[in-house]
Amino acid sequence: MLMKGTAARMGVMKRVSLVFKAKANKALDKMEDPRETLDYSYQRQLELLTKVRRGVADVATSRKRVELQMNQLQQQSNKLEDQARKALGMGREDLARGALERKASAQGQLNDLQVQYAQLQAEEEKLTVASQRLQAKVDTFRTRKETIKATYTAAEAQTRINEAFSGISEEMGDVGMAIQRAEDKTAQMQARAGAIDELLASGALEDHVGGGQDYIQQELDRMGANHEIESELARLRGELPGASQAPRQIESNGGGGAAAGGSASGQQQPGAAGDGL
Repeated sequence: MLMKGTAARMGVMKRVSLVFKAKANKALDKMEDPRETLDYSYQRQLELLTKVRRGVADVATSRKRVELQMNQLQQQSNKLEDQARKALGMGREDLARGALERKASAQGQLNDLQVQYAQLQAEEEKLTVASQRLQAKVDTFRTRKETIKATYTAAEAQTRINEAFSGISEEMGDVGMAIQRAEDKTAQMQARAGAIDELLASGALEDHVGGGQDYIQQELDRMGANHEIESELARLRGELPGASQAPRQIESNGGGGAAAGGSASGQQQPGAAGDGL
């Protein structure tokens, strides 16, 4: 049981570690700019090339120093040989022997320096070739780097343009949301203004700024408006084609009624007189 619990905890820890690594990798990938990465890689290559060139210079300096020592030993050896020759000419074999012994020692040192010089020369040539190859590699990388950077910059600009046209970019999305909010607020204010106008017109709200009107005045205004409407309707009826005959018929009917009334009254007058008699 203890081993199973330990294994389970280790499994959970591995999963947690994997999740954190995935999150970190995603965050780094989002933050990474390929152009900055390429510039950094190019900088590192330049540093390496500088170190190689410095190594070539150091080897060349050491080779030159050995070469100077070789020349000094060679001059010393030639001088000792001349001294040995002069000593023999003067009958001083012991001096000649000493000079030759010193020459042999110098010649031994010269031989060692010649071996070291050959090694340094080979190392210098090797580093020089490596430096030249690295220089060519750096130049190629620089050309490729600039090409990739230019392509990436163009692609980035094209992507931003396309996102701006499609409205899916964050900047354009914020602008679109701001416009939408402004339109919503404008529509809300227009609706509120219209509602207030309707309430003021219906009398539900009083116009304190304009002085306001009481209920009686409103009724009087309404009746006046109705009277004007009735007058306008009567005028329009009078302008209709058959409207001019109706008054004449009314007048004729009114005149006949008056005559009949007159006769009736005339007939009643004798009766009334008779009744009086």
